[in-house]
Amino acid sequence: MTASEVLTLRRPDDFHLHVRDGQALAAVVPFTAARFARALIMPNLRPPVRTVAEASAYRERIRAARPADSRFEPLMSLYLTHHTAPEEIELARRHGGILGCKLYPAGATTHSDAGVTDIRALDAVLERMQETGLTLQVHGEVTDPQVDVFDREARFIDQVLAPLTERFAHLRIVFEHITTRAAVQFVLGARAGVAATVTPQHLLMNRNALFTGGIRPHHYCLPVLKSEVDREALCAAVASGTPRLFLGTDSAPHARTAKESACGCAGIFSAHAALELYAEAFEALGALAHLEAFAAHHGADFYGLARNEGHIRLVKSHWTVPERYPFGTEELVPLRAGERIGWRLETVAHA
Repeated sequence: MTASEVLTLRRPDDFHLHVRDGQALAAVVPFTAARFARALIMPNLRPPVRTVAEASAYRERIRAARPADSRFEPLMSLYLTHHTAPEEIELARRHGGILGCKLYPAGATTHSDAGVTDIRALDAVLERMQETGLTLQVHGEVTDPQVDVFDREARFIDQVLAPLTERFAHLRIVFEHITTRAAVQFVLGARAGVAATVTPQHLLMNRNALFTGGIRPHHYCLPVLKSEVDREALCAAVASGTPRLFLGTDSAPHARTAKESACGCAGIFSAHAALELYAEAFEALGALAHLEAFAAHHGADFYGLARNEGHIRLVKSHWTVPERYPFGTEELVPLRAGERIGWRLETVAHA
């Protein structure tokens, strides 16, 4: 096997992950634990994870779902609501395992109905976050039904995010799972302290993938896949090696019946092959040299965390993704179900 057929990377982190709870959690955590040293867990359970006490309890449930020999560590985020108190932010700062708070515009995505309708109502909380150094993680879409679904990210930048970065000039912000050329331009041109995560699906697919051979519900996520122009802008940005962008899968498991329904849930499950899919995307861009920094350096550096000491090895070897995985009492359809992926996880070396 030649050097070009082997990738040895510092153990990476996933800075945007959904693992659900209960039996569903137990079904999906091992996939992430096999590939990542740490992951930032999203708080949009039902009910949401709003307090330090709730985040601590959820973190312990995730730890309990790890394989017996795993060193994987969940990192937590609090769900911002109109009832979040500035005092909770101070508690979160002292906790250590909570990196920030997640802003969900109400109705923007799965379990976001408890989210925010007026960002100005959070000024006291955001001011305390700015003072303590906690990061604001943002789902960046407006929810006005009059705005075209493909324009909601760009409109959010103009109406909410750009003014927010000016009003709170020292607030650290991660624009989660960006999908458009407008978002790329905003992040790369923003003040210091603004960064973004990028998913594998938005690097590998455009919106045509929603309709190839018929409606493809397992390619439906929020924000939705965008145009080829937008995908190319994301690809060019990650291929440049900019430290403003880092890995966040937004892997979001739903039962097959919840996806294949008259009103299917948004979310793509990619945790089963996350690193392999990113490797495929970076290889296609001729940018494999930048994959380690994207996956293991930029996010840790932005959040002020030590880079992981262990390593992970991928080999250039095709494998076929299973059609289904168990998911509690139901089943889960992964990204690329029944299709081939060109890279395979081989080994993980702990420090």
